[in-house]
Amino acid sequence: MTTAGDVVAEAVEAAHRAHWPVLVATTVRLLRDLDAAEDCVQDAFAAAVRTWRTDGVPGNPAAWLTTATRNRALDRLRRSATERRALPALIGESQRLERDGPGRAADDGVRDDGEDLLRLVLLCAHPALAPESRVALTLRALCGVPTGAIARVMLVPEPTLAARLTRAKKKIAGAGIPLRLPAAAERAQRVAGALDVVHLVLTCAHDDPAADDGLAARAVMLARALVRLAPEDTEARGLLALALLTGARSAARRDDAGAVVLLADQDRSRWDAAAITEGLALVRGLLPHPAGRFTLQAAIAAEHARAVTAAATDWRQVLRLYDALLAEWPTPVVALNRAVALAEVDGPSAALRALRAVADDPVLARYPWLPATRAELHRRSGDPVAAAAEYRAALAMPVSPADAAFLRARLAAVTDGR
Repeated sequence: MTTAGDVVAEAVEAAHRAHWPVLVATTVRLLRDLDAAEDCVQDAFAAAVRTWRTDGVPGNPAAWLTTATRNRALDRLRRSATERRALPALIGESQRLERDGPGRAADDGVRDDGEDLLRLVLLCAHPALAPESRVALTLRALCGVPTGAIARVMLVPEPTLAARLTRAKKKIAGAGIPLRLPAAAERAQRVAGALDVVHLVLTCAHDDPAADDGLAARAVMLARALVRLAPEDTEARGLLALALLTGARSAARRDDAGAVVLLADQDRSRWDAAAITEGLALVRGLLPHPAGRFTLQAAIAAEHARAVTAAATDWRQVLRLYDALLAEWPTPVVALNRAVALAEVDGPSAALRALRAVADDPVLARYPWLPATRAELHRRSGDPVAAAAEYRAALAMPVSPADAAFLRARLAAVTDGR
């Protein structure tokens, strides 16, 4: 039976997915302080949980949250002005808030034309920040992803990730990094950094089933914004194609319990046909010209999207694309995914041999999908004992509850001889 508490929780969760990034982006523009903006939005959501339980969910949750965030931003400006004993500053900031702030939209909800979001993602992707900090900061500040989920995606302990976020925010505040769109001379570098960040947002969307709907859609939205900012950048269009083609599978990627559904087992009728059509058109426009890593990943996703069934996939073409991708972007995760394609072409033994070359890479030391992939390959090779050992190794690593359920089910299947 659905309770009033369930209704409030669902409403808050839906509002968080839909409105967190715009609320943070507009509040950053007002306060000029990322940490303070995030605090204001977080406080507004906390107030929503308390108030909606007693007063009920408002008719327009977005407008309620916008007003609550604006009030908290005003309180901060008033306190700041009082502390500085500078009444003119208070008046000026208050006037600016009324002129530019969330109050414009308070009557009918959150609005954004993409500019605030774009400014914020470029701020988080600023070259003054370390690459790993750019990604972590965007996922936390722009997308509202919990610190623990980001740590899982980035394969680091949660305390390490929390410290990284703190350092990044201090650096932005201390260095006075501006919240503005880049001039033409620095645009290519800034866009390249932002593409990396949006790509990691996509990765997180696929890793965290609870966040999937919102994050996948935000990745598409941000990729479109980057294409608008730099229409001449082929990799921006490649990333948009990748976001569309992989996001199209969101509805089929998890079962009703949130467990992983492998690509081969997904119900392809649930894939988003419109997103696939747009993504395929982008890929056709980008190939066979020299392609970067995002375009090559999009081309791989396109091969899966074109196949009517998993068995109809052109695995030899997928393997050729992975070879090109590995040459362009030689990471152990790409090597692992190439091994999966190799298994379809030359068999599981060849794939296991290929994985030995990356097994000791420290990047994969906490990556559960390395032993999980080896487990599947051992199962297909007719070695259930080795497969079970690899599934147990995967379960000993940090995994989400849904992924742990998937791995336990696979372990039970090989143990029972299924």
